[in-house]
Amino acid sequence: MTVKWGVLGTASIAAGCTIPGMKQAEGCELYAIAGRDEKKVQKFKEEYGFAKSYVGYDALLADPDVEVVYIPLPNNLDYEWVMKAIAAGKHVLCEKPIALNAKEAEEMFSAAKEKGVILAEAYAYLHSPYIKSLKEDVTSGIIGDVDYIETAFLTQGYEEDIRLYKELGGGAMYDLGCYCTTMILTLVDSKPVYVKANAEMSDKGVDLFTAGIMKFENGVRASFNVGMMLGVGTNGRHDRLYIHGSKGFIKSSVEYNQAGELKYTVVSEGKEIERCVTVRQNYCLELEQMNRAIMGKESPHVTPEFSIKNAKLIDAVLREIGY
Repeated sequence: MTVKWGVLGTASIAAGCTIPGMKQAEGCELYAIAGRDEKKVQKFKEEYGFAKSYVGYDALLADPDVEVVYIPLPNNLDYEWVMKAIAAGKHVLCEKPIALNAKEAEEMFSAAKEKGVILAEAYAYLHSPYIKSLKEDVTSGIIGDVDYIETAFLTQGYEEDIRLYKELGGGAMYDLGCYCTTMILTLVDSKPVYVKANAEMSDKGVDLFTAGIMKFENGVRASFNVGMMLGVGTNGRHDRLYIHGSKGFIKSSVEYNQAGELKYTVVSEGKEIERCVTVRQNYCLELEQMNRAIMGKESPHVTPEFSIKNAKLIDAVLREIGY
C-alpha cells in the first residue's frame, strides 16, 4: 500500500532532505508538488518524478487524491497553511518548528483532532535509532541518576537568508534551538521549573546567538547554546551533547540529523564504552513512520503533547531574550 504525498513548497530542506527521503521510503508516492514559481515547480516535478505539479498551494490542497501534505514553508506561514490543509481533510507533516508559539500549536492540533486527520511535527532526527540508543542508556541507569545535560548547535553566519528576518519567524532559537530543546525534553521526563536565557540580537530583531539554562522538577539541570555566528562563507558547524550522571557520563559530537555509522561514548564507573549505531536517512525513517500512522498501524512518534510542551519551552526562552 502506498500513500500519496503532496509537498507544499520548494524549500531547500524539501529538495535536499525530505524529498530524497520520500524516494527511499517504503510506501511513499511522490504524487504532487506545489509552489509559487512555475519554472521551479516544473523543475521539481521533472527532477524528482512527481506525478503532478501545481502553481499555488491552494490548487494542491484541492486535489482529492492528495492524502498527506508535507509543509516546509517559512515559519510565519506554517499556521495558515497547516490549518488550510487540515480544513481540506489532509494529513499533515509540518517542518519544525510547527508554530511560532504554543497557542498556535494547540489550535493546530485541536483542529486536526476535530477533523480526524493526523498532524505531526517534522523532527527527523527524533526517529533515529541513535536517539533511541541514547535514551535507552539514560533510562537504564548505566550512568546513574542524570543531573545535568548540555547540548549545542551552531552554524555559520548568513549573508542573506529568511532566517534573518523576524517577520518570517527567523532567528537561531526557532531554527536551531528547537533541536536542543527537543533533545533535552526527550531525555528528561519532567516539567521545567525555570528557564533563563540571553541572546545577541541582530539589527533586524532576531537572535543570532542564544544561550539558555533550565531546571526541571526532578532536579535535572540543562543548558544549551545555539547560533548562526560562525564564519560567513565557511562550512563551519558545531554540535555537542553531554549527559552527566551520578555514575558517569555520555558524550557525543554527532551532528543532528545524520545517517551512517554514528558513535558516542559512555563512561560508567571508570569504564569507557563506545556505542556505534547504524542509521538510515532520518527523513526516510520519519516518512515511513508517518505512513504507518496514516494507515492506522501506530501513533505519530512525535506526539501533539510533546510538540506543545516544546513550544511552551521555546516561548519561555523567547520571553527571556525579548524576542
